[in-house]
Amino acid sequence: MERDLISHVAHGDHPIAAPISGDNLDRLLTRAKLPPRARILDLGCGEGQWLLRALALYPDATADGVDLSESGLSAAAEEAGRLGVSDRLRLHRVPAADHTAAEPYDLVLSVGATHAFGGLEPTLRAVHDHVRPSSGLALVGEAFWEQPPSPELLTEFGAEPGEYADLAGTVERMEAAGFATVYGHTSPLTDWDEYEWSWTGTLTRWALDHPGPDGDAALAAAREHRDLWLNGYRGFLGFVTLLLRPLTR
Repeated sequence: MERDLISHVAHGDHPIAAPISGDNLDRLLTRAKLPPRARILDLGCGEGQWLLRALALYPDATADGVDLSESGLSAAAEEAGRLGVSDRLRLHRVPAADHTAAEPYDLVLSVGATHAFGGLEPTLRAVHDHVRPSSGLALVGEAFWEQPPSPELLTEFGAEPGEYADLAGTVERMEAAGFATVYGHTSPLTDWDEYEWSWTGTLTRWALDHPGPDGDAALAAAREHRDLWLNGYRGFLGFVTLLLRPLTR
């Protein structure tokens, strides 16, 4: 069973695809205070939940979503049609690092998608290139270590020692890329648990309803993920989403 399909199924009951509740997502987008006719970009949009909520909050805004997931973009297009915002949403199936645009954006998002660029620093450089100078904003979500991880946890998680910093270090990394922090949200453990129980539980239910090779693969993936979470990074790995404004170039 392809990884893309596993992720699509697992996020069925938590399409935000990050350890953030819907209320906290809306609070972050509202705090952006976007101008009339804002242009919004999501680099690594997945199923487009952040963009769809942004278009609901800002009725005259337009948005571009960039992702490689065919199933994710299809789901985003379908939901945009259901919500009546298809005319304000453009979806692009290209690598996030390859997206180009004739104009800068008032808000650029990249939440939990730094892997698409090879890490936080190259993600921030790409985001900075797309943000409207001086007045634009970025919304970037990244993992950090709540507690120092053991070598065993790093190995199990597949992370390099310096891949994630602590919370202070993560803020410093983002600001070192040419941004000032104007707001932020640190996901509480309740948001993490809701996300992880949804991911593993939704995938498990799907697996039990689809006996056979795909169901077996999905069930194995759910159990492996749950074990890594409950016996590994729960309470160690945090997630912060920062609202950033570019410094004068």
